[in-house]
Amino acid sequence: MPQIFKVGSYWIYFWSNENEPVEPVHVHVAEGRPVANATKIWITKDGKCSLCNNNSKIPQRVLNSIMRLIESRSFEIISEWQERFKQVSFYC
Repeated sequence: MPQIFKVGSYWIYFWSNENEPVEPVHVHVAEGRPVANATKIWITKDGKCSLCNNNSKIPQRVLNSIMRLIESRSFEIISEWQERFKQVSFYC
């Protein structure tokens, strides 16, 4: 899985198979290593985060901190998404 960056023991990454058609821009977050059904966070047009699910059961305080970091790096994430999947759409 393409790792974007790490925050402590948490991986922030894209899942390699994002379905067809490709889903809107989002990242997955998991502790330790990437897993298929990890926490999913949408990136919005304005670079904010919208939590889709917290399947990894990340504590809320930690999740809030990770989401702030994702927002601060949203331009980088969107650029990497474009490079990998050759298209960009947004959940909202």
